[in-house]
Amino acid sequence: MQGKKNFTPQLFVSVNLLDMVPVDNFYRKLLTELDLHFIYKATQKYYGKEGQESIDPVVFFKILLVGYLNNINSDRQLIAFCSDSLSIRLFLGYDVHESLPWHSTISRTRSLYGEEVFLSLFKEVLKMCVSKGMVRGKRQAVDSVFIKANASMDSLVEKEVLEDASAFVNELEENSEFKITSTRKKLVEQHHAWKEEAYRGMPNATGKDKVDEFGNIIRPKYVSNHTHYSPTDSDARVSVKPGKARQLNYFGQIAVDDAHHVITGACSDFADKRDSQCLEQIVELTKENLKENEIELEELLADGGYSSGEALAYLHEKNIDAYIPNFGQYKPEREGFTFNKEENYYQCTKPEGNQAKLLFKGEKTDSKGYTKRTYRSSESDCKNCPLREQCCGKSTKFKKLDDSIHKEHYDRMHQKLTQNEKYAKKMSRIRSKTVEPVIGTLVNFINMKRVNTRGIKNANKHVLMASLTYNLKKYLRFTIKKPNILDQVISLKQEKCFAFVKTVYQDFIISNLSTRNFRILNYI
Repeated sequence: MQGKKNFTPQLFVSVNLLDMVPVDNFYRKLLTELDLHFIYKATQKYYGKEGQESIDPVVFFKILLVGYLNNINSDRQLIAFCSDSLSIRLFLGYDVHESLPWHSTISRTRSLYGEEVFLSLFKEVLKMCVSKGMVRGKRQAVDSVFIKANASMDSLVEKEVLEDASAFVNELEENSEFKITSTRKKLVEQHHAWKEEAYRGMPNATGKDKVDEFGNIIRPKYVSNHTHYSPTDSDARVSVKPGKARQLNYFGQIAVDDAHHVITGACSDFADKRDSQCLEQIVELTKENLKENEIELEELLADGGYSSGEALAYLHEKNIDAYIPNFGQYKPEREGFTFNKEENYYQCTKPEGNQAKLLFKGEKTDSKGYTKRTYRSSESDCKNCPLREQCCGKSTKFKKLDDSIHKEHYDRMHQKLTQNEKYAKKMSRIRSKTVEPVIGTLVNFINMKRVNTRGIKNANKHVLMASLTYNLKKYLRFTIKKPNILDQVISLKQEKCFAFVKTVYQDFIISNLSTRNFRILNYI
């Protein structure tokens, strides 16, 4: 007979979560492995001694972990998800009849705690991974990723520059969080002059027409962090990657150990910086995290974006063996010229030339902010040279060469990458397969694609939470397969016994059976 189920709510129900959640459940395993009692001491300074009790700090971080484990970005959706799961209720310590905290409590508590609390939790999870043999520290791969800020490009407001610079600066310093100096004013004025020329003939070039006939906001094609800011999130920066639209981002930096792809360092920075400008911060953070676990950083792997004179000088000073390809403008040699290092000059070596000397003329900073050493020949040496036009130009009568003030560091890296090219290519492959899959997992599956908070400090907390969640998942699923010694002995004896029987069998066939009978036996 066909069955039919009718649901009748019971007034009094006796439910035990321990009986309803399977023993091998993920959150039940996490509950036994992760000890968060140290958080009480770490967050004690953020509370007073009187008043209504707040949310349990351990419960707060457990709720955050659930959000990152399930790729949930909204606090509202996170509380609804936790309320609907028996295993998560057991993990949080909330019984079926208990109500979970409000979503606004999660947001306020996140803003209340400092970055050091989140960093301490990251270090605790890293310590767990080290104790399990998942980190060796020999090689660290570094890479970066843009993280979408919680602000729209439509919120951008153009910075206004007044004629009276001093009054403008004083007014902003007193009443606004945006501090603008006279130097910044000059940069803004230069950018406005460029923008006036670039925007000529474009919609909204004058800044008067804010919407089109359909009510859509008209925004200029080009926006810059020098001329625009977002009042929604003042720390977010306009940035872009090739093939993608401009948007307001933060800059996440990740360092990964190559043994089992455990994240050893994580932080956030402003998105208008270059990778090379963030290298020192992520390396220092990684070194400190490894040092606390009695591990030293030996090799550092990064892509060409981290190559700069300052970054290479820092790595050389700290005695870190790094493999970073030099950026595209670097030239290991000057064609037709040789450099005399002792006397610091270039010598022309072209067979048909006048063998002019290019003497050192000092250091100068170009329009892009790079400081370079300038070498120049005299006009008397080059003006009658048969190669003058092709070497110096039609109107110029001297030759000038510019070198970076950090050229010796670039040369040292170039020599390292070329003297053992096979090993350098191996390091490049290791970097790619170590850090890039980790970043892909963080962005697509562990909620690091976008922050739901505002400010650089909260963005740093977001990166730390995503990274420690990734490490925690690897820790729970990591197993070391070590065969039992007894099993190895038995297996070895079985192999020896099988080899002995096989030898006796073959000797019997050769000595007692004919070829015809041997074929019949094999067929059978």
